[in-house]
Order: sequence, then structure tokens, then C-alpha cells
Amino acid sequence: MIFKSIKPALFCTVVLLSSCKKDNVSNEELMTDNSLLKEWTGPYNGTPAFDKMKVEDVKEAVEKGMELNLKEIEDIANNQDEPTFENTIEAMESSGKVLDRVFAYYGIMSSNVSTPKFREIQAELAPKLSDFRSKISQNEKLFQRIKSVYDASQENPLEPQAQRVVELTYKQFEMNGANLDAEKKKRYAEINKELSSLYTKFSNNVLHDEENYITYLNEDQLDGLSDAFIKAAAKIAKDNGKEGMYAITNTRSSMDPFLTYSTNRDLRRQVWTNYYSRGDNGDEYDNNEIIAAILKLRKERVGLLGYDNYAEWRLQDRMAKNPENAMNLMEAVWPAATARVKEEVADMQAIADDLGDNITIEPWDYRYYAEKVRQKKYDLDSDEVKQYLQLDKLRDAMFFVAGELFNFEFTPVEEGTVPVFQEDVKVWEVNDKTTGKHIGLWYLDTFARQGKRSGAWATTYRSYTSFEGEKTVLASNNNNFVKPAPGEPVLISWDDATTFFHEFGHALHFYSSNVKYPTLNGGVRDYTEFQSQLLERWLSTDEVINTYLVHYKTGEPIPASLVQKIKNASTFNQGFATTEYLASALMDMKLHLADPTDIDIYAFEQKTLDELGMPKELPMRHRTPHFGHVFSGEGYATAYYGYMWADVLTSDASEAFREAPNGFYDKELADKLVKYLFAPRNAMDPAEAYRLFRGRDAKIEALMRDRGFPVPQS
Repeated sequence: MIFKSIKPALFCTVVLLSSCKKDNVSNEELMTDNSLLKEWTGPYNGTPAFDKMKVEDVKEAVEKGMELNLKEIEDIANNQDEPTFENTIEAMESSGKVLDRVFAYYGIMSSNVSTPKFREIQAELAPKLSDFRSKISQNEKLFQRIKSVYDASQENPLEPQAQRVVELTYKQFEMNGANLDAEKKKRYAEINKELSSLYTKFSNNVLHDEENYITYLNEDQLDGLSDAFIKAAAKIAKDNGKEGMYAITNTRSSMDPFLTYSTNRDLRRQVWTNYYSRGDNGDEYDNNEIIAAILKLRKERVGLLGYDNYAEWRLQDRMAKNPENAMNLMEAVWPAATARVKEEVADMQAIADDLGDNITIEPWDYRYYAEKVRQKKYDLDSDEVKQYLQLDKLRDAMFFVAGELFNFEFTPVEEGTVPVFQEDVKVWEVNDKTTGKHIGLWYLDTFARQGKRSGAWATTYRSYTSFEGEKTVLASNNNNFVKPAPGEPVLISWDDATTFFHEFGHALHFYSSNVKYPTLNGGVRDYTEFQSQLLERWLSTDEVINTYLVHYKTGEPIPASLVQKIKNASTFNQGFATTEYLASALMDMKLHLADPTDIDIYAFEQKTLDELGMPKELPMRHRTPHFGHVFSGEGYATAYYGYMWADVLTSDASEAFREAPNGFYDKELADKLVKYLFAPRNAMDPAEAYRLFRGRDAKIEALMRDRGFPVPQS
């Protein structure tokens, strides 16, 4: 996923992306020793002073940043000159630089190096930030200027990128209550303030459960686990003061391999329960009542705007346009996915019976017996594949792909040249291979640790724009791989390697940007996952497999026979993968279409799953109480379906490359990929951009073929 920390998605025109030119505020206004407020200095057009950031500076920095940004907005709103694109829209695009710098640090402290003290400050600032955003969205003079520019542009359109910015800005304000009367505006702002505090509390509750539900094992409880995993688990336990034991942390990167290989069923159940009960333990960190409150407030808020439900309001500016279209896609795939699950469970149960295990497959058994089915059906051992999936080599493979498709070259930055926020973070310089032009820097934060949110994400500290001179990109990828014992390589699963490529796809999207204004670096949520999902496909190309998949001990390339097994098993376990995802996406949509008046979250979740016919042998990928995509903010609320919407585009685009004369490295098609699907970001309508690339709209048939599901007959 693209993670933007606290940067308000409602107002990317103001504070979402920094243009990083000289501040629009005077030196006197910015006289401070607070490092979070200072302009970025040093090489590479200036970089964040991550080595100087202190939690103690956060509150002052955010409050000062808001103060300065509001002054800029007031100056724009009170300009006595006739509203023009330059003195209104472009002025807004140029504002908020100080606050945006602060948010770069704030996002790191929230996501990568969180502490209890920071969380206290975060909770205190949440309602203040909401007030700040409301002061912008409800500034009547500002909106009237925006509306004046918008109306004029409908009569006399501006150049394409300027026109797009005007229309996106007007739509953002309109969707967020700019046309409401004073009383409704007041209530709208109150709701946003309440929601901001609830989102913060939701996130911190999940992080609490991830940090505190650790399973410690003795040496006699390690059967089935790989040596590398055991060594890593021993190190984590030692770091937590439990030397001589082995720690299974409450994160996917630790849980997943444990459930796949541990022979101890009781421990599998314990680890599974810890993971899927995050935010749902009936204690002070329980999220169920928070979710109910969020749903009520969201419905009330969009009701002020005249919408029946949150989904209807949210999807109007997405590719899907309305909840019906999103539901139609999901419901078209759901029957094939659950039917495949039944086949997978039958295969697993047969294995269990043959082994004399005398069990019925339960959710904590799925990964374990699926792995045995994989070995039996395809003679494919995931742990054997892992020996060829070294994280460093995969990183080199990603650089190779970036060079072939995008003409980018990645060069390590000498340690100490660029400040980092944690010693494990590494930095690379990104340049154009042909011209040598500097594109930006790539930060990689690889390992799980205390205070770091789970999952994998990409973000930017500075994005490309050109309206005030070209800006170079500062982007990062963040993962939660288990840190190995000293001297050991990081070996990961094929799924984790796919995720590694996925998040790098987001980074390439950032570096490819060729937009004039900050707003155009924003994205349409059911489209922004497409580019990253598409990049996953290059992991399985022959050029990557034959060069970068080598055994971590011998250096021997992966055998062709093992590669063939991987390809033969490419649709294996698609029932599980598709169903666990779709269940979460459907739950997201149904929760926001329901009447939340007296909603009981647990009961609703169970009832909805029963009505869907959810197989009892697997859970949703994200159970509601820890569904951070949807309830730690609004970026993916009623938009989690977007991964599948984007995957329709991905499957269809992949077929275009398979059909191209030179396959996935076809130069002509790669140029069209960059020109139409990566460089424009949100400077053109996504549907139009895809048609320019493909010559037509995407078709669902490609998705069904990709997953090995029956293709619907037209």
C-alpha cells in the first residue's frame, strides 16, 4: 500500500506534497532552533535531518507549521485582485512547505520509530490538525476564489495540467463541505475533529497489540522451523530480554512462516489467535466500539452533503464511480474464489488423513497443510525456493528491472552522507542511465522492530514538480522482514518477494512523475495500486530468475526444474489468496453501506461472513478490529476493493507484454508504459490513460485466467 502517514488526503493541494522551494514565509517568522521546521540542507537538493529529529520538537513544529500555512491561505483568500489561476490555485500549490517538511518527520515517528511519548503527542495533535484542515476547507472567501477560477476554466479551459488541478481542487472542496451553510459546516468540522482522534486511537491500539502479544518458545518447540528463522527468533527474544528462548512476534512476517512450517498445532493456534485478535481482546485497547463510532460519524458527515451512505460519497471520484460497480466486480470473482477454496481444503484434508493426523482443517492449519499439498502436487517446497530468494539479490533484480524499463540507475550513497532515522536504513542515489540526470534518492527501511507499524508501504518525503523549478524525489520503501542473526542472509518467501517488488513499483511511480503541480502527484485510490501490482510480474521473468535467484550458500543459479515447478504452481492456493482478500474488501463496503445506528461490529462481521458463505477454514486478511487501511484514516475506506480493480488492469496489461515481440522487456511497450501509466500520475483521467496504453478498456477475463478461475462466457 502507499502510506502517507498523517498527511491529509483531503488537501493535497495544501500539505500533501512538498514543492520544496524556498519558503513563502519570512526568516523572522521561522526563527527557531526546532530542527523539524528548518529547510533541508546538504547534498541532493537538501534532505530531511532525520538524525536530529526529536519527539520533544513535534508539538511545537506541527503547531507552528499550521500557523504559517493558515497565514498563507488567509493571504490567498483575502487577495483583493480578481481571482486567477496564478494568484489562487498556483498560490495554494506553493503553500504549506514548512508544514510539509514537519509531516515528513511526523510520518517517520508515527510509522517507523513510534514511542509511547510520541503517541501521547499524536493523540493531542489529532483534533488540532482536524481543526486546521477545517479552517481551510471551510474558508468561504478561499472557496469563492477557487469557484471563480473553476467557472472561468469551464468557459475557457487552461492548459491540460492546470485545468486538471483546478478541477481536482474544486472537487475536493465541494466534496468536503465547501457549499454547506454555516450550521452544517460547524457540525462537519466537529465530526472531522472527533474522527481524527478515533483514527489515532485505533492505530495505536493495533500497534499496542502487535508489540505486546509475543509468543516465546523453548528449544523443544521449534520442530519444522528453518535454521534461519530459528536464529532470527532467538535474536528477537534476546533483544527482548529473553535470552535462550525464541520469539514469534505479532506481525505477518513472523506469523506467516511459523504457521506454514511449525509442527506444533497448539502453538500454531496460539500464534494465529494473537495475530487475528489484534484490536479485539476485550480490554482497553479493543477497537470494536471505536469502529462503531467511526461508522456513525462518517454516515452523519456525508448525510450533511446529501449522500445516503459513505461509499456513495467516497467513490464518486474513483474509477469505479459508485459502490454498485465495485460490488459487481467483487461478486463476479467471489464464487470462483470460494469454490477453489473448497478444492484446496479437500486436498489438505486428504493429506492430513493420509498422515493420520486425525484433525479437521481449521484456520491455523491452512498454511501448514497447503504447504504439504504444494509439495505433493507440484513437488515444490517453499523452504527450498527460499534458499534462492536472498533479499539483497532481489533488490539488485529490482534495480535491473528499473534500468531496463525506466532507464534508472541506483547507486549506493556512502554511509553518513545522508541522515537516516535508524541505523538499518540504507540510501541509494537514482539517476537517469543515459543522461546522468539526478532523479532522487531511495531510502530502504527493511526490518521489523519495536515501534514500527506492521506491513509494507512506500512513501515520499519530496515529490517531483516543475512549476517552481524541477524538484528531485525523496522516496522510501518500508518492510517488516525479520532481521537475521549477524552474518546470516535475509531469505524470504516468494510471497514476500512479490511484496518487495510491489512496493518498489510505488517508488518507480514516484520517480517517473512528470507533473507540474503537487496536487497531480496524488492518486485515484483504485488506480494507484495498479502500477505497483504490475511491477510484481517482472519477478517471474526469465531475465530475473536466471540471474538473481542464486543459492545463498553455493551461489548456484536456481535449477530450471525448480523454476518450472514454481511456474506450474503459479495458480496454487489462489482460492485462499483471493478469498481472504475479497472478504476484507466486501466487509469494508458492506460496513459502509449498512445502517450504523446500533451496529455491533463483531455480530455484523460474523453475520456478513455467514451470508457471503465465507469458508470456515480461513479468516479475512484483515479482520475489522485491526483493519488499519479502513479505520486508521480514510485513504482506503470503501476503497479496499481497489486492489482488485487495479488487478484487472494489471492482468490485462500483463497480457499486452506477453503478446509483445520482446515480451516483458519490449522497449516500445515499456516506453508507452512509462509515458501513459507512470509519468502522468493524476495529471490525466486514469481510464483515458489506460486506453492510450492498451488501445481499449481492460477486461476481467485476463484476471480470471491469471488466477486459474473459469473465465465467464460473454
